[in-house]
Amino acid sequence: MPTPVLLPALSPTMEEGTLSRWNVKEGDKVAYGDVIAEIETDKATLEIEAAGDGVIGKILVPAGTRNVKINTAIAMLIAAGESGAGVASARRNGRARAKARETGAAPEAVRSGEEMPPPPAPAVRILASPLAKRLAAQAKIDLAVLKGTGPKGRIVRRDVEQAKDGGVALAAEAVPATGHAKGMEARLYPPESYLAVKLDDMRRTIARRLHQSFNHDVPHFPLNIDCELTNLLAARASINDASLKGGDGSLKLSVNDFVIKASAMALKAVPGANASYTDDAILLHRHADIGVAVAIDGGLITPIVWKADTKGLKQISSEVKDMAGRARQKKLKPEDYQGGTFSVSNLGMFGITSFASIVNQPQGAILSVGAAGDRVVVREGQVAIRTMMTVTLTCDHRVVDGAVGAAFLAAFKAFVEEPAAMLL
Repeated sequence: MPTPVLLPALSPTMEEGTLSRWNVKEGDKVAYGDVIAEIETDKATLEIEAAGDGVIGKILVPAGTRNVKINTAIAMLIAAGESGAGVASARRNGRARAKARETGAAPEAVRSGEEMPPPPAPAVRILASPLAKRLAAQAKIDLAVLKGTGPKGRIVRRDVEQAKDGGVALAAEAVPATGHAKGMEARLYPPESYLAVKLDDMRRTIARRLHQSFNHDVPHFPLNIDCELTNLLAARASINDASLKGGDGSLKLSVNDFVIKASAMALKAVPGANASYTDDAILLHRHADIGVAVAIDGGLITPIVWKADTKGLKQISSEVKDMAGRARQKKLKPEDYQGGTFSVSNLGMFGITSFASIVNQPQGAILSVGAAGDRVVVREGQVAIRTMMTVTLTCDHRVVDGAVGAAFLAAFKAFVEEPAAMLL
C-alpha cells in the first residue's frame, strides 16, 4: 500500500516550511536514507531522507511551495513493482492522520478498522560538506547541478571549485529579474536594471519579527556608555600568552568573550535587566542565557551560551567558536538558538563605533558593542590616550526601566574595566 511522506516538524516551534527542492522525480527508485527533498525553515535548509525502500509514486507538493504545514503529505512512496492505484486513498488517509494529530481524535480509517500504512520517520542529514555548501553559497552556485565525487556522492570542496572554473550558473535564489518587482516604480527602476534575489524563509522571518518588535510590540529606548579596555586587554594578552607557553595553543580569548562574561555577571548583579515581559507577569530569569549574534548568508542567527554566568572564559570562548562555525554551515539545532534571556551583538570588527540593536523578543534587552579604539580622555586631570569601547543597551521599557538599564551598564562597565572582579 502506498505510504505518505509527511513534512516533518524539525523543531519544537516549527509550524510550516518551504519545500525548496525535490531531488527525485515520480518513478524514481529510492533506498532507505536517500535524500529526496530539501526543506527551508526560517533558520536552515534541511534534507529529508527516504524512510524506506520503494518508488516515488506521486509528488503531491511541487518544489518552491511556501507555507507547507507540518504533517502535510508531500509525496507518496510505493513498493517496487506496486501500481499507484492506491495513491489517492493513501493520500486521504494521510490527511486524516494529520487532522487527527491536530485535534487529538482518531481518524475515520482507524475507527472503522481499515488498515493504515505506518507513518514515515524522515530524518535530516547533510548532503554536501559544510565547506562545499559555504563555498557554493559564496559563489552563487546551485548545488543541484553538481555531481559529488566524495563518499556516497557527497559534494565536496573540489566539486565546487571545479564548478567555479567551469562557469556553472547562479543558484536559483539569485537570478536576473524576469518581471517588475512589487513595490518598485518601474519607470525609475526598470526590471532589467537590477538582480532580484528571492526572499528565503529566514529573511522573511527576520523582517516580520523585527518589524513587529520595532514598530508594534516593544516600546524600546537606548542607553550607552563608554568603557576603558586597558585592564581587559592586558588580562586577555596575559591569558593567551600563558596558554601558548603551556602548550594549549587552541585557547585564544577575544574581547567578545569578555563582553559575554561581563554581560552575564552584570545580569546576575542586576536581576531586573535579566527579565521578560508577559501579559500576566514579569519573568525574572534565574540564569543568564546569552544569545550571540552571528551573521550568516541571508540573515542573522543568535546561538545561545546557556548559563553563561556559571561558565569561565575558556568555556565561553570554546562554545562561541563552535556555535558560530556551525551557524555559518547551517548545522545548528533548534535548541542551540531558540530561547535565551539576553543578547549581545558586536559589530566592532567592522569598525562600527556605536549602534543600537532591536530587542529580540521575548528578551528584555540587547547589548550592542562597538569597535575598540584609542581616544583622548581625561584621567586625574590629565589628558591621556586610552583604548575605549562604546556599548549601547536597547531596553524593552515594559520590563527594563531607565534606572534598571543604567544599573546594568554601570555593573557591566565595572566588570569590563576590572576583569578580575568577574572571578569573585
